[in-house]
Amino acid sequence: MAQSCLTTGVHGTISAMSLSASELSDVDEATVLELCDRLLTEHPPTSTPAGVFLGAQFDLGLAWVHFPVGHGGLGLSPKHQVAIGSRLGPAGAPEPFSRNPIGWGMGAPTVVTHGSEAQKARYLRPLFTGEEIWCQMFSEPGAGSDVAGLSTMAVRDGDEWIVNGQKVWTSLGHLARWGMLVARTDPNALKHKGLSYFVVDMHAPGVDVRPLRQLTGEAEFNEVFFTDVRIPDAERLGDVGQGWHVALTTLMNERVSLGGGVPPRGSGMIGRALELWLAVPAEDRDAIRRDRLTRLWIEAETIRLTNMRSSGARTVGVPGPEGSVGKLATAEFNKRITEFFCEILGPASMVGVDYSFRRPTEGQGMLERFNDRKLFLRMRAQSIEGGTSEVMRNILGERVLGLPGDVRVDRDRPWSEVPRN
Repeated sequence: MAQSCLTTGVHGTISAMSLSASELSDVDEATVLELCDRLLTEHPPTSTPAGVFLGAQFDLGLAWVHFPVGHGGLGLSPKHQVAIGSRLGPAGAPEPFSRNPIGWGMGAPTVVTHGSEAQKARYLRPLFTGEEIWCQMFSEPGAGSDVAGLSTMAVRDGDEWIVNGQKVWTSLGHLARWGMLVARTDPNALKHKGLSYFVVDMHAPGVDVRPLRQLTGEAEFNEVFFTDVRIPDAERLGDVGQGWHVALTTLMNERVSLGGGVPPRGSGMIGRALELWLAVPAEDRDAIRRDRLTRLWIEAETIRLTNMRSSGARTVGVPGPEGSVGKLATAEFNKRITEFFCEILGPASMVGVDYSFRRPTEGQGMLERFNDRKLFLRMRAQSIEGGTSEVMRNILGERVLGLPGDVRVDRDRPWSEVPRN
C-alpha cells in the first residue's frame, strides 16, 4: 500500500523494494508533510471556511492517514497522523475531533472496517468535515458495563427493521444526524450472538432525544427512545447476528479516541496546570505543590510518549489493549490534575461556577467550554464514560496479564433466559 501511495503522491514513482523499512518510513512522512504544505498553501486556514478546508484535507488522504486511499487516507501507518497534527495545528487548521468527536474517533473506524463501499462513500467525508454529527447508542438503563445484555429490539420487516427500546448516556445525540445503534435481533441466541449493528437516522420518525442534565449544568448526554423506528437493512453494518463483533471495533476505538491522543509536549491539561502555577505569586509557590506539579508533568509526558509508541502499531479495525491502557491512564490522570487545579485556586475554586442549564454545540472542546472549576466536576465522568476504569482493569488483567476472568454465569444461556432487572 505504501508503494502505491508514493507512486501517486507528490514524490512521483518510488520503488519500495529498494528501500529499508526505516527509509520507507522517512519517505512516507516526507510525503505526508508535503501534502500538508500543499493543503495549507491552496486552502489557507485563516481565509478558508472550516468545512471547505476539512473537505480538501479528506480528499488529500490526510483525514485518517491509515485509512485506504479514496476514503480519507493514504494506507500508511497511523503514526504519521502525529506529523499531520504537528503541521496543521500551528497553522490554525480546524480540528475535526472537536467538531465531531464520536464520528471521528468511533464512527469512522467502524464504517471503514465493516461498511460497504456505498456506506464508506456516503458517510466518511461529511463525517470528517463536520457536516453530519454522529452519536453512539449502546448503553441502556439495564445494560451499562454489560453492553451485551441490552434489550432494545429490532424486528425484521422485509427490507427494513422496526426498532423499539431505550438508550442512555448518548453524548451529542441532540446534534447528531446519524447514530450507531446495537439492537437485539435474536432474543433466543446467546446474548453476544443475538445482536446486530445499524446506522440510524436520528431525524427519523419515532426517534425521541431527551436531555440528561449533568453536574456541570450542561446536558451533553441524552436518553433516546425508539418507538417503531424503521431502519433500512442497507444501513446495517456487518452481518445479522454479528453486532457484538462490530461493536467491539467501536468500543476499542472509543478508548483510543478518549485516551490515545498525542498532543504537543506541555499542552492540554498539563499546560493549563502550568498556567495556573505561574499565575501564583512566587512567594506562594511552596515546595510541596511544586513537587506535585512536577510529578503530574512527568505522568502527562509518560502517557503522551506511550501513546506515541503504541500509535505505530495501530491498524484499521479493532485496536489492541493499548486503547484500554491509554483510556485508563488518561481518565485517572485527568481527575488528579483537575484536583490540582482546585488546590491551586484555593477557596476561589468554590465560587464563580455557572450551573445554569445549557446544551453544548459542536466545535467546542472541554478546555474551551469549561473553566477550571467545571473541569474538576466534568472529569469525574471520565472514569465512567467509554468503559469504567474497573472494566479497563479487568480487560488488561484478563487479556494482557492472563489473570483469571470474572465469574460469568450467563455465558452459555440464551439471552431470553438470563434474569434481568
